[in-house]
Amino acid sequence: MVVIDRDLSGIADLLGDPAVEAVEADLEDGRPFPLAGRQFAGVICTNYLHRPLLGALVAAVAPGGTLLYETFSEGHQQFGPPQRPEFILRPGELRDAVAGELAVRAHEEVLVHRPGPAMVQRIAAVRDAPRS
Repeated sequence: MVVIDRDLSGIADLLGDPAVEAVEADLEDGRPFPLAGRQFAGVICTNYLHRPLLGALVAAVAPGGTLLYETFSEGHQQFGPPQRPEFILRPGELRDAVAGELAVRAHEEVLVHRPGPAMVQRIAAVRDAPRS
């Protein structure tokens, strides 16, 4: 498992596990994506949006792999942070981000009530495995 965050203190209990590759990186500092060129069976992203990385996250899905992504969507501003447009998905934005690369298996823009009310957009999309 590979985990990326700018602060790894939240997963301190996993840092000694040989099955965990922990990458401490600020994905918004302008440096290249630290996992560029690598692909994974699963890419999971939650409660995070930095639009310049969307393409890199989609590219990181290996053939036969799955992208699971959920973050705040238009309409969330009524419930609290985040408020700024750069942290809020536009309608259909996740679907548009995977178009032509991944096949959408599920997508929704929905009000969730737990842990607190939030408007979110979520997607499950797969990269078809090559046919042999």
